[in-house]
Amino acid sequence: MKRREKISILVSALLFVAVVAVACGPQTSRLLPLYQTLTPLSAEVKGTLTVRAGQVGSNENLATAIAKATSEAQLVYGTQTAVADLNSPSRLATATAIAPVVAELPRYGIDPGDGYVAWMHPPVTIQLEGYQQTGYANNFQNVTAGNFVMAADITWHTFNSASGCGFMFRSNGDTNQPSQYMVVITRVASGQMAFLGMVDGKIANYHNFYPKSKDKSFSWLNDATNRLGVVARGKIIDLYTNGELIGEVDVSQPPDPIAMSVPPTPELPSGANSSQLQDFNNQLSQADSGMAALNNELAQAQRNFSTSNAVLTDGFLGFVGLSQSGSMTCKFQNGWLFNLVK
Repeated sequence: MKRREKISILVSALLFVAVVAVACGPQTSRLLPLYQTLTPLSAEVKGTLTVRAGQVGSNENLATAIAKATSEAQLVYGTQTAVADLNSPSRLATATAIAPVVAELPRYGIDPGDGYVAWMHPPVTIQLEGYQQTGYANNFQNVTAGNFVMAADITWHTFNSASGCGFMFRSNGDTNQPSQYMVVITRVASGQMAFLGMVDGKIANYHNFYPKSKDKSFSWLNDATNRLGVVARGKIIDLYTNGELIGEVDVSQPPDPIAMSVPPTPELPSGANSSQLQDFNNQLSQADSGMAALNNELAQAQRNFSTSNAVLTDGFLGFVGLSQSGSMTCKFQNGWLFNLVK
């Protein structure tokens, strides 16, 4: 039996056992981490989980799986009411709310028994204006992680196609001269993803990817929504968009300039409206400047890699927005962090 099939079976079992455990009490220490959320889950988060399948821009299969998992968790709990003690509303709320995370983890090759949900984040927006501005957001700033899975829906609107939205992690928390990793997606070409390693505020590692080559649902258009996922285990960082594996980074390896060659040309979607047509023309006019910005980041990383210790093991996490110029907005929804302990 393939690993994905095994994980799928395990997910179904966990969804059943996790809710039964609400009534009967935890039966096995393997399931205990699923209840170790670090903060009560807000009503806003729980309310958005069950309607996600109806949101425009979310990956359809993923949204359906999340809504189905939540619905099944509630149904299984309902069948236990005749014999269960119903005086545990907080446990029920937690088990129901984390069901979508349990359902999504197999898309990243993760066994839900290998960790626990550290947080589920309410919607948050980063808005920036100006040249080379950086913004951060996280309601759980005291939570740190080394090995983890992090995912969120990102809806963007950027004047400059080289401006991007994403995650920062393994950060030392210094906002002026940070040592941290960032994974950022931008609208350059037909969509671009960058892994950046920073040491003392300088770019010390850089790896470039074009999601559209593997993720046909990725959209570079303004106001589009893409789901970003990152799996960090030791020196290996796996990068996903919309549930598709885009690339793998070994943080101990230097920047790869080959990945910068021949960027794909933006494609105008069929039936494009006037706003999308203008967006497309802006993309074409910014193609050279966008690639120049990316090549500049690569050049900095090549200069600094050999003299910097760019292997980071632990630290703070959060959402990040990077403005190259002009105005930009990054909206993060359905975000969560799953800490790996195995």
